[in-house]
Parts: sequence; C-alpha cells; structure tokens
Amino acid sequence: MKFFTKPVKPEDTADEALLNSYRETRDLKVLGRLYERYMPLVYGVGLKYLKDEEWAQDAVMAIFEELAQKVHQHDVKQFRSWLYVLSRNYCLMQLRAGKKLETVTLDEFVEFTPVLHPDTEGREEAMQALERCMDKLIPAQKQSVKLFYLDEKCYKEVADETGFTMNEVKSYIQNGKRNLKICLEKNSGQ
Repeated sequence: MKFFTKPVKPEDTADEALLNSYRETRDLKVLGRLYERYMPLVYGVGLKYLKDEEWAQDAVMAIFEELAQKVHQHDVKQFRSWLYVLSRNYCLMQLRAGKKLETVTLDEFVEFTPVLHPDTEGREEAMQALERCMDKLIPAQKQSVKLFYLDEKCYKEVADETGFTMNEVKSYIQNGKRNLKICLEKNSGQ
C-alpha cells in the first residue's frame, strides 16, 4: 500500500487523454475541447498582466495558436499548470515588447468604411471631414487619439507623453473614437 502517492483527479486523466489524442491526430477540435476548459484561466491571466479586456481576449486566441504547436515541443505533465505558465509568459513577452497585441490602423480605427475607403475622387473630401471631426474633439481626446492612432504609440507611451494616467488615456481614446465615428456619420448624411 502506498501512503504518499498523489491522488489522480478525473480531469487530469481526461486532460492527458485529450492531449495525447491531439498529439496523435493533430485534430484542432480535440485541442479546442481541452483548451475550452481553461479559457477562463487564460483570460484571467491576460487580465492580470495586460490589464485590458480586449487585450486579454486577444491573448486567449493567440495563446491557443501557440498551444497548437508548443504541445508537440514540450513534455507536458500537468496541462493546467503548464498552460498557466505558457499564458503568463506570453503576456510578459507582450509587456516587454511594449506593444499592443494588435496594431490598429486608421482604417480599422473609425470602422466607417464609406468615409475611409472612398473612391479616388472622394478621398480628399473624406480626409477633410476627418480633420474637421478631429478638431471637434476635446483637447485631451484629440491629443490621445492622434498619438495612439496616427503616431502609432502604445497606451504607455501616450500616458508618458501627455501626463495622463493609463485609465485616462484609454478613456480618451475610446470616447474620442466614438465621437469621431458619430461626427463622420453625421457629415456623410447617414
């Protein structure tokens, strides 16, 4: 009789079986079933380190893509613990890089395709409309939006340059984006 053995939990066995099945078949649906169990954990790690809901959601997707390859490269004993470390390392790498998880272009930023993708004749008019709408923003929003989207600076760089807190920067950008969209829609007659 063994007194000092660690009891095997049913989910550990199921995790191991799904992991082995994925390694043999490379069926992403199998890996997806396993990953789905731990998505709240990965999202929580993302929120803890990245401190932004959208970035944490993006991290959940990016980590799944990494996971599909890394499980073949590592000898995973306890999936949950290993996934936690993988998630934490991913988030730390994003923070060290000082980058947003996804670079947002001006075209994606306003999400108003007719104004940002007009035919050649309307491009100048659309850019003038954008400039007029930028001028209508309060100064803090205008400065934050310009630095973030046009100068492609990250939240931290915007905060450092303006003296605003990170929360203020995020708020100014979000509200400025919304106000620009409303202004552009009004000016386009929609």
